[in-house]
Amino acid sequence: MTTPAEARIDLSAIRHNIALLKEHAAGAELMGAVKADAYGHGLVRVSETILDAGVSRLGTATLSEGLALRAAGVTAPILSWLLTPGEPYDEALRADLELSAAGVALLAEIAAAAWATGVTAKVHLEADTGMSRGGAQPAAWPELLACAARLQAEGAVEVVGLWSHFACADIPGHPSVEGQLDAFEQALKLAEQAGLGGSQVIRHVANSAALVSLPRARFDLARPGIAMYGLSPIPEQGDFGLRQAMTLVARLALVKRVPDHSGVSYGHLYVTDRETTLGLVPLGYADGILRHATGRVEVLAGGRRRAIAGRVCMDQFVIDVDDDVIGSGDEVILFGPGKDGEPTLQEWADNLGTITHEIVTKIGARVPRVYEGT
Repeated sequence: MTTPAEARIDLSAIRHNIALLKEHAAGAELMGAVKADAYGHGLVRVSETILDAGVSRLGTATLSEGLALRAAGVTAPILSWLLTPGEPYDEALRADLELSAAGVALLAEIAAAAWATGVTAKVHLEADTGMSRGGAQPAAWPELLACAARLQAEGAVEVVGLWSHFACADIPGHPSVEGQLDAFEQALKLAEQAGLGGSQVIRHVANSAALVSLPRARFDLARPGIAMYGLSPIPEQGDFGLRQAMTLVARLALVKRVPDHSGVSYGHLYVTDRETTLGLVPLGYADGILRHATGRVEVLAGGRRRAIAGRVCMDQFVIDVDDDVIGSGDEVILFGPGKDGEPTLQEWADNLGTITHEIVTKIGARVPRVYEGT
C-alpha cells in the first residue's frame, strides 16, 4: 500500500454473493444494480465481475453511467432509469441502452430520438404501485400504455420491460408490500390488454430485500443492489450468508505524544485526560467519512478498536491510541468484513443512524479502489 488510503474490493466476495442471490432468484434473471459507481465499488470492474458470475443485465440510474459502461466495452443489456428531458437519447439509442419511461412526454422524446436515428428504442415502462416516487400513477398508466402501444406499432419503440419499485420491502411484514404487489399485477394485466404483455416483455419489481424474502416478487427478473456487495438488505434478519466486499484502510500520517488536557481537532470536542499518543488518519468528510462520525464509530489500529477522537475534518481525523506502540505509516482499518476484529459497515451504519448504502457510496474518488480475489 503506497497511497494514504484505499478501498479494497474483494471480487471473490462479490462472486459468492451473486451465487447466493441466484439461488434465491430460483430461475429468474438478475439485473445487477451498478448505479453510483457500483455503490462505490467501481462501475466497470464490478460490472465485468458480476456478468461473468451469472448476472445477465445491468441497471444504472443515469444515462452517463450506461454510456460509460458501453465506452468500456460492456455489451450486456443495460437499463438506465432516471431520465430527464433534453438528455442525449439519440446517443443512448446508438449505444443500445434500454430506457425507462413513466410519462407520455418522455416517451415521445425517446420516440423522436428513435425516428432521428433510425434505431428502435427499447423501453421499460415504470408503474407507480405505491412508492409515489418514480413511475406512472394508476390513473395515468392506461394513457402511458396506449401511447407506448401506438409508438410500438409505428416502429419507434419496443416495450421490453414493465417494472416498479418497492417502498418498504426491507421492513418485514409492512402492509404496503402486498399492496404494491397487487397493484403491480393489476398494472401487468392492463399492459397485456393493451397488447404490451407476453413472454417477450420482462416483468420486474424485486430489489435486494424482496429477492431474499418475497418469492412472490421474483417475476421474470430481480434487481439486486446492496446485497451484491455483501451488505444485508434486511439487517435485523441477519446477513443471509453474504460476504462484505469492501474494506476501507488508511496509513497513519502522523503519530505524536500530547500532554493531558490537550484539546483535539476543531471545537475541542475531545480533550485528553492524560498524557497520550494520538494518530492522524488521512481521511475525512471529503472522502466520505461523515462529519457526525465524531465519537460514534471505531476503527482498528494496532490490534485494538479506537474511537474517533475529536471532530472529523475535511481530510483527516484523529484517534487516541493511549500508550500503545504505533507508528506513522501503520495501517488503520476503518471497516471491513469483521474477520480480524475490525468494525463492519453494518456496525458503522447502526452507530451513525444511517444505512450501509449511504456509507459505501460516499467514499470519494480520491480513495483508490484496489481489487483483490478473482
